[in-house]
Formats: sequence, C-alpha cells, structure tokens
Amino acid sequence: MTLMKRLAAGCAVATMLAAPAAAETELTMYYPIAVGGALTEVVNGIVAEFEAANPDIKVNAIYSGNYDDTRVRALSALASGEPAQLAVMFSIDAYDLIEQDIVMPFEEIEGADAAWLDSFYPALMANGRVEGKTWGIPFQRSTIVAYYNKDKFREAGLDPESPPKTWDDLVTMGKALTKDGTSGLMIPSTGYPYWMFQALAIQNGKELMSNDGLTTYFDDPAVIEALEFWRSLSTEHGIMPEGTVEWGTLRQAFLEGQTAMMWHSTGNLTAVKNAASFDFGVAELPANVRPGSPTGGGNFYVFKDTTDEERQAALKLIKFMTSPEQAAAWSIATGYMGVSPAAYETEALKAYTTEFPPALVARNQLENAVAEFSTFETARVREGLNNAIQAALTGTKTPAEALAEAQEAAVRLLRDYQ
Repeated sequence: MTLMKRLAAGCAVATMLAAPAAAETELTMYYPIAVGGALTEVVNGIVAEFEAANPDIKVNAIYSGNYDDTRVRALSALASGEPAQLAVMFSIDAYDLIEQDIVMPFEEIEGADAAWLDSFYPALMANGRVEGKTWGIPFQRSTIVAYYNKDKFREAGLDPESPPKTWDDLVTMGKALTKDGTSGLMIPSTGYPYWMFQALAIQNGKELMSNDGLTTYFDDPAVIEALEFWRSLSTEHGIMPEGTVEWGTLRQAFLEGQTAMMWHSTGNLTAVKNAASFDFGVAELPANVRPGSPTGGGNFYVFKDTTDEERQAALKLIKFMTSPEQAAAWSIATGYMGVSPAAYETEALKAYTTEFPPALVARNQLENAVAEFSTFETARVREGLNNAIQAALTGTKTPAEALAEAQEAAVRLLRDYQ
C-alpha cells in the first residue's frame, strides 16, 4: 500500500473512530451540596451509572455550595454564554426563574408525558407547578423533622417512644430535658430561618403566602404569635439558647449531646444515623392548631436556551435519576425522600424502612405538608422575613415590629406583579 493510500485509510479509520464523539450530547448540570453527607459521591455514582447506560451522553456535574450559590453560578454561566442545560435549584425559585424566562415547562419537552408528571407526590409538585404548567421536577426533597435523643429522654424520665405531639408537650418535655449543659431543643435560625418559621406558622394555623406568589401574611396575628412562641422557647421557657442557632453546626451539636432535640431537614437523616453514638428517634413536628411542615429542597429545571437534542438528553437524565429504583437508592444514601409512591414500593426501600422506620417519617408527614414559602421576588422577600425572624430572636425588635416591617417591604416588592 502506498503512503497516500495508507494516509487515506488512516483518515477513514480516524473518521469512523471520531464519529461517536461527534454524535455525543454533552450536558452541564449544576448541583447544590447544602446538607451533610458525602452527596457528591452519591451523585457522581448515579451519573456514572447513567453514562454507562447511555454512552452517547456525557454529564458534567458542577457542585456549587448551597441552593443560592447554585442559582447564582448557573445563571452567571448562562449570562456569560457558558453551556448549561439543567440544574437542581431551590423548588421555591420557580417564580423568579419563570419571570426571567430562563427555564421551560416540561410539557414542552417531548417525552415528558402526563402520566410521568403525575407519578410524583402532589405535595412535592406544589412548588414546581405554576399557572397550569410544570417547571420543576422533585429530586432532592425534604420536610423538616424532629430528631431526638432517646437516651436523654430515658434519663429525664420521659418515654423515648413518645416525642412531643403538641407545642405544650414541646415545652414540658424541653424543660425536663434541659440540664447539665444540654438544651432541651434547638431550632436553627440561620441558613433557612424562614423555613423553620413557616413550620411554626403552619402549626399555628396560618400560611405565610398565597398560592399564586403575590401576597404575604407576615403581620397576621397568628403569624406574629408563632414568632412570639419561638422566642419564648429561650426567653420564657429556657429550653433553647438565646439568640440564633446555627444551621451548619446544629447536626454536630445534636450528635455531641448539646441538645436533646433538634428540628432539621430529613436530608441529614443518614448522616445522623451513621454518626450517632446514642439511640435516637425521628418524629413529625408537633402541632398547635394543626400539624404541619413545609416541603423543602431542590427540583430539576431545564434551561430554555438548549437544543432539542440537549433537552431530550436532559429529560432522559432526569427520568433516570427520579426513577423508583434510583429514588430509593438516593433516599437510603442520604435521608431525602423518595419522590414518588413507586419508590417506596421498591424492594430496596421496603427492606430499608422495615429495618429503619425513621426513614418513613418525612414521607408520612407529606399528608400535612404545604408548599415551601415562595413568591415573586422570592430572594428579596425571603431576606426581609429572615431578617425579621433574627431581629425578634435576638431581641432587637419585637416580633410584631419585625414582621410588620417585613410585610411592608414584601408589599412594595410584590406590587408590580399584582
């Protein structure tokens, strides 16, 4: 064979070898790592399994801190022309993402049929459905649950199988548990204070916002009363430290015995299970007027500025990661909920929840759960509420004063949308 023929043959082989790479669809997915546990390893494992089953699709997972960090990084990338096809971002970001015309409804992606969209828990879909369209698919989803140290319950003469069911129980048991440098209860008031406060407001019979994202009720008497109760846990009842309680260090404080009870995301469940040196329990949050918790966590979003090929690949990845088998494995590995009833029918999750019933608490609480706080201008409205909560808890303002200011600010921010 002459040199020219060998070169020609080599070029043909090279072309054939290069063909699969040219046909490959590449996805960039932004992903938050906001709660404890080796989540990056878990997500990397799911992605690797997906790529093995779909060799024509490459997924670049970019981990970006908490939910706010993820939104900022993903939107900055889009603004600068960097490729990004999908992200897991706050479920409560939907209004703002729609307003900015950045994401697209799943109904406009071929293959996202109604049967699939209706296969998820309705409570987890509440934040993702706006004006009759589905903008977010649940994945890293949670409710707030109550973790409690059963050993400390026994030491205090309390029944370790009977955690607080009401606010009165919470105070009474909290007082029995507060001793020897141990707080009876810690509710985090940094990081996501609005989320914890929403739970208290719900339990006191009042929502913080309307279901169209246009109205807030921060200055409602029942909402003010909820914040007064939160503050009273430290100032009047002495079962919680005064001032703020740090979100990021609370799990460790619980594991070290600094508090007998904590309210936190179910996303911490597996990390607590693996690290606790004592017998612990998990319970639904206590009721006052009614029981309840907001849902929480992240949804999958697909960005509007994508090709049809990229949208199909993104949908294939989302369907894979939210499939019953993967959702079950994810729940076991992290403590987050399986996002569909079918996930709890898998052999893996049935066996796990039989062995470890606390893994069912967050799912069971969906019966009394409501959509997480979300409005138009969500970040700014939420910041005003967070500031009001912290001002009240630190004593710089009364709950009524702080919430009245937050309500005035929210009304100004939302006026243009009404």
